[in-house]
Amino acid sequence: MLSLADMGFTPPVALAPMAGITDLPFRSLVSRFGAGLVVSEMVASQEMVQAKPGVREKAELGLGVENTVVQLAGCDTYWIAEAARMVADRGAQVIDINMGCPAKKVTSASGAGASGSALMRTPDHALRLIEAVVGAVSVPVTLKTRLGWDDDCLNASEIARRAEAAGVQMITIHGRTRCQFYKGRADWAAIRAVKAAVRMPVLANGDIIDAPSARRALEQSGADGVMIGRGAQGRPWLLAQVAAALYGTPAPEVPQGAALADLVAGHYEAILGFYGRALGGRVARKHLGWYMDHAGTGADLRRRVLTAGPEEVLHLLPDAMQDCVRERRAA
Repeated sequence: MLSLADMGFTPPVALAPMAGITDLPFRSLVSRFGAGLVVSEMVASQEMVQAKPGVREKAELGLGVENTVVQLAGCDTYWIAEAARMVADRGAQVIDINMGCPAKKVTSASGAGASGSALMRTPDHALRLIEAVVGAVSVPVTLKTRLGWDDDCLNASEIARRAEAAGVQMITIHGRTRCQFYKGRADWAAIRAVKAAVRMPVLANGDIIDAPSARRALEQSGADGVMIGRGAQGRPWLLAQVAAALYGTPAPEVPQGAALADLVAGHYEAILGFYGRALGGRVARKHLGWYMDHAGTGADLRRRVLTAGPEEVLHLLPDAMQDCVRERRAA
């Protein structure tokens, strides 16, 4: 049985793909603190191959960024296989296939062509896509799904079995159906059926925001590791905290005050350098907002930071971060 360690994936704590968030600057920061895997934003396969503006940047790996997974979405075997070859040639260590995105523009035939979690409604077609990617590259191929399309279509276990037989080496399950989107609570216990159905590693995903919730997710699911998404927003050190609490890896030094201001400034400048000042300034606002949420920044100062130009943002950050409340160490 292939283990996570066999894939070079330690500790078994991964950063989930998040549209507009897990770009190169954020992945690099999370990886620097300590994460087993960091996953790119979902990349549309055909647009990637055809070099549509802005698409290749989503899968930009960056020199020296280790443990990087590029996640591909698509509904056509030719395009997804070509995209897999392209990103593997550019250095991706792992290719992940998206069968979990619930967004209507991805799951509707008029949008991205019924890809994402819509593929759970057509498992035979999904399998053809999986086979095309596995056959196109020599790097490991993984899969991310939900429990199913809705409560009447809970077929994650069936898809996982077939995917494993086709050569997929790891699967991540978000503990909701597509029709739940992000409402309600993730059903970690339901992931246990998937774990029982396969021999490959299984990651649990959904509502994991700290070490205690990660521990509960593992206990209830029987999974081999966890994938963390929204909980890492504004806390790039969170995955390292969870890994330290659950697996005994070195605990990160969580930046406070001036150190936090320096970290945020570095992240901000990396975003501007990656996207350019105009687009980068807009992309950075959500990250700045999350940092200030955790820092307890006052409303007036928060507004000034989010509406300022780059020079003023950098000037204001030390004051914006000074009220940072020391986070509790992961239990």
